[in-house]
Amino acid sequence: MTTAVHLSSQLAVNVLDARSLLSAFGVLGVGVVLFAETGLLIGFFLPGDSLLFTAGLLCTGTAGHGLKLSLGPLLVAAVMGTLAGSQCGYLLGRRGGGSLLARSRSARLHEGARRAEDLLQRYGYAKAIVLARFVPVVRTVLNPMAGALRVPMGTFTLWQVTGGLAWSLGLTLAGYALGSSVPNVDRYLLPVVAVIVALSLVPLASEVYRSRRDAKTKEERG
Repeated sequence: MTTAVHLSSQLAVNVLDARSLLSAFGVLGVGVVLFAETGLLIGFFLPGDSLLFTAGLLCTGTAGHGLKLSLGPLLVAAVMGTLAGSQCGYLLGRRGGGSLLARSRSARLHEGARRAEDLLQRYGYAKAIVLARFVPVVRTVLNPMAGALRVPMGTFTLWQVTGGLAWSLGLTLAGYALGSSVPNVDRYLLPVVAVIVALSLVPLASEVYRSRRDAKTKEERG
């Protein structure tokens, strides 16, 4: 009977809610969700940012609800899911090209694809691949876009690993650090996650501002 109740709770998991995912699947779920979000187009809606931050917070045991994760296995799962997913997405894009996106009817996904292609063209491979990690949806579609556009595999791998480590370890450790230093932080989890997600967009916003400023300077000089 207990097994049946546990199974039913897993089947009823809310895939859009980080706490629900972690309660149902724990550390293993982190790796699987990040692989799907970064490697499979169908995973573009998954909550990667909030999942990493919340998982790090739950490693401190201060979030209540009887759920506590182990930091070491969590970091391993986060890194493996992120890096393997991105490489898988790149290979799928390299083989399937634009047909992968053409099959989707999601306006949000196609908008993400346009932004991903714009990043690659505007900032070059290195900056685009790293910056895309911090932008929801874009981090999903940039990997197959890079494959479809024939970004050299060595270049893609180097920078997706760099960005993937910064994103996955950075957000997880940020959650852990906050949970270790702020009592009863669980009460403010939703606004804190919103702030973390907003901060994760700072590198991209800074790069866009710098690019526009440089373009304006060139126009004035021309």
